[in-house]
Amino acid sequence: MKNRLLGVILALVAVGVGYFAYQSLPTEKPTALVYEPARALEPFVLESSLGAPVTQESLHEQWTLLFTGYTFCPDICPTTMAELRRILPELQQATNWPVRVWMISVDPQRDTLQRVTDYATFFGEEFVGVRADHPELYPFVTGLGLMYSIPRPEDQDYLVNHSAAIVLVNPRGERTAIFNAEHELGAVPTVNMAQLAKDFSLIAPKFR
Repeated sequence: MKNRLLGVILALVAVGVGYFAYQSLPTEKPTALVYEPARALEPFVLESSLGAPVTQESLHEQWTLLFTGYTFCPDICPTTMAELRRILPELQQATNWPVRVWMISVDPQRDTLQRVTDYATFFGEEFVGVRADHPELYPFVTGLGLMYSIPRPEDQDYLVNHSAAIVLVNPRGERTAIFNAEHELGAVPTVNMAQLAKDFSLIAPKFR
């Protein structure tokens, strides 16, 4: 009887030790900046390639990657858009919600709605072109934690300095994370898409 009781006690101890060891294992975490809790967006109304303006409600029921760019951009924008198109199937496998990309033009002086529409839809039906004039655009972009430069009114041929980071918005329309660009000497600053896909696979399943 004593031997049986001792065996039971030892078994319980072994289970407890095993459970504690399992709980103590390091869990993989995203390298992206994840907002906990997720952050609400301020109200906005912007023109879009969808044929109607977009608002906060347009971000609901989907995961959305928000990226600032412009159609005259020579490097960061087309590279990022092409890479996002490449990894979209992988992102979609990590969630039951649709995954979309918003390319937010930060060149309101030259980027008409038609230009933005043609540019964004070239990359696929999951891509949405978004634009607005500066008074509406600036608070929206800075509210995302991003930035862009403003050319002089008389400038006609210019480059727009803008953030290369990508903001992730959850299916409730809240900022969930930001994927910052990698800056290497002599290279165009871009987001590491392999790491973005890995981080998304860690973030998306936790959304309820």
